[in-house]
Amino acid sequence: MEKRRIGQTALEVTEVSFGGAAIGGLYRACSREAAMETLQGAWEAGLRYFDTAPFYGFGLSERRFGDFLRYKPRDSYVLSTKVGRLLHPVPEDQVPDHSYVDPLPFALDYDYSYDGIMRSVEFSYARLGLNRIDILFVHDIGVYTHGVEKTKLHFRQLMDGGLKALEELKRAGTISAYGLGVNEVQICLDVMRRAPLDCILLASRYSLLDRSAEAELLPLCRAQRTSLVIGGVFNSGILATGPVQGAHFDYQPASRDVLDRVDAMEKIAAEGGYPLPAAAFQFPLHEPAVATVLTGTAKLANLTRNLELLDIDVPETDYARYRPYTVVQELH
Repeated sequence: MEKRRIGQTALEVTEVSFGGAAIGGLYRACSREAAMETLQGAWEAGLRYFDTAPFYGFGLSERRFGDFLRYKPRDSYVLSTKVGRLLHPVPEDQVPDHSYVDPLPFALDYDYSYDGIMRSVEFSYARLGLNRIDILFVHDIGVYTHGVEKTKLHFRQLMDGGLKALEELKRAGTISAYGLGVNEVQICLDVMRRAPLDCILLASRYSLLDRSAEAELLPLCRAQRTSLVIGGVFNSGILATGPVQGAHFDYQPASRDVLDRVDAMEKIAAEGGYPLPAAAFQFPLHEPAVATVLTGTAKLANLTRNLELLDIDVPETDYARYRPYTVVQELH
């Protein structure tokens, strides 16, 4: 599988990579056996970049990634995890509901400060059981997760000390790159106008359906040589399922307007003789600032199906035909 460079670092990642939320039990339980089978399938398919986070299953995803990767040659893959949430143990009946099924018995505290980031990466190393993390992403900082007022607090924490911690970790060789892992564009612009980033994991905002990143973020990434890691290419599922009853967009039931837009997109794909999910999966890779596209699942069959989408011919000229049906999220 082809590789692309992360920013101006020496890191290279495969164009398709594996995201670890489902391995941590997002929306449905994932057994250890299913997790290991799916990770092995990703490895055999040539994926060599793996992304996880403390949030995913409250430590469960990190533990499983570490178990899987522990005996792989260390220089043969790239691993990223995230900072910004600290876990503390709680009784089973006090585990918060964040849509993870059977998570580990922890609750979450947000901390984007110098000390919070240093503690977070130490805890991640312990959960992973590995001695190297390549990339750290500052996780879910911004209005999308916290609202306006709390975002102001967290942003100050990051500016006043969090970024210093990340730069120290990079300079010491503890990590090789750092950036943001978010679902919104504005916080990326706010941070990049104050400090350079190696990369941004951006979910759902540079897709066939939602091109919110195009106007300002993509040009800034090109200018600053910041790489994008793109998640959420199916926008919570609707670009994979089509405009069916119960289809989801942006983690919620799709509106009538969005269903109609996707219906029009399906007609374009049908005229071209390919499935819409193939266009959605391949779309971000046409942008030079994009280093990789994440695919995340806890089922080997779903992983195989997604990877097969890469082999379907989608005329590059067709992407312009989808533009009239895209949406831009005003919040982001």
